[in-house]
Amino acid sequence: MTRDPENCVLITGATQGIGLATAKRLAQSGFEVIGLARNKPDENFPGEFRSVDLADTKETKEVLSAITATRDITALVNNVGYNVLQPLEEVDLESFQSVINVNIAAAILCAQAVLPTMKRRNYGRIVNLSSRGALGRENRTSYSAAKAGIIGMTLTWALELGPHGITVNCVSPGPTATEMFIRNNLEGKGPEALEPFVSGMPIRRLGEPDEIAYAIEFFLKPDASFITGQVLHACGGSSLGHHGS
Repeated sequence: MTRDPENCVLITGATQGIGLATAKRLAQSGFEVIGLARNKPDENFPGEFRSVDLADTKETKEVLSAITATRDITALVNNVGYNVLQPLEEVDLESFQSVINVNIAAAILCAQAVLPTMKRRNYGRIVNLSSRGALGRENRTSYSAAKAGIIGMTLTWALELGPHGITVNCVSPGPTATEMFIRNNLEGKGPEALEPFVSGMPIRRLGEPDEIAYAIEFFLKPDASFITGQVLHACGGSSLGHHGS
């Protein structure tokens, strides 16, 4: 498919899981894709890829400046996520800050980098990724705080940017078969480890990354111009019960 240089999307955390699925789906839909991640993709990336540690503010600013100097970004997917599993008694502020830096600070930096173009064009699409974990789950003080913060930022940005033709929405996945979910919850455990995550879900299975990518694409389409400040729980119904991701 021919890429549309007028429809250029920047995706963070683009080499695995939901980020990679989103990059592939959007490339197939005609978006010009620019992906950011710390690690290079294991397979051919469906667009331009830039390696960057999004926890490093200075490095992130430099990479974003280089991209926006030559490219007009009209869509942004703040997908990158990072989680440190700790019960409350063991939460240390260094780990807490690292989770905030990756999930929150990187999203702010990326949005700030693309806003000049979006405002000049009076058009833009921003999708932030939260998590069912924002509604609470054991051992996730840092992650729950960060992902709840993403929802709050989404609502605030929607209010600020709507007059400039920029929509800002949030997709909040439930338990999804990503590398991070498997590593944090299932790795080294038996099949019974999956049961707590799916037993209370109306759709009793893990989501697939491409199913979340579909929800992201919906918000990025030009036709979604009257939808802003919304949180879409793409979660198999898990937000109706007591199970997080």
